[in-house]
Amino acid sequence: TMTIHSEEHIVDVHVRSGVYSSDTIFDYTHGYIATRLFSRNACFIMKIQKEIIPDLEEIGRLAFERETMRDVYSPNNVWARFQAGSSRLGHFKDWILYGKYIENLCTGLPLYE
Repeated sequence: TMTIHSEEHIVDVHVRSGVYSSDTIFDYTHGYIATRLFSRNACFIMKIQKEIIPDLEEIGRLAFERETMRDVYSPNNVWARFQAGSSRLGHFKDWILYGKYIENLCTGLPLYE
């Protein structure tokens, strides 16, 4: 499911698929995306790259198109691959940088950037 909070410039994406379940926050105000993978008990954070990641209005349009035209192929899928590396727990300065929505999603979990 996807929820778009236009006034807060936030998109929540919840994927419920057993071991592949995840929650993702697109925080356009702070310019970061965070994905919490439940199977790995970890949070992956990346900076929004405007040339790759659709803006808030475009995500809403794509979500509407996908809902109304489920069988149509779209080349606008966005995939991210995270490289395993060192992790750390978030600190106060991280939450100022990433914002409160990502803090709520990732507090207490190892962070991978």
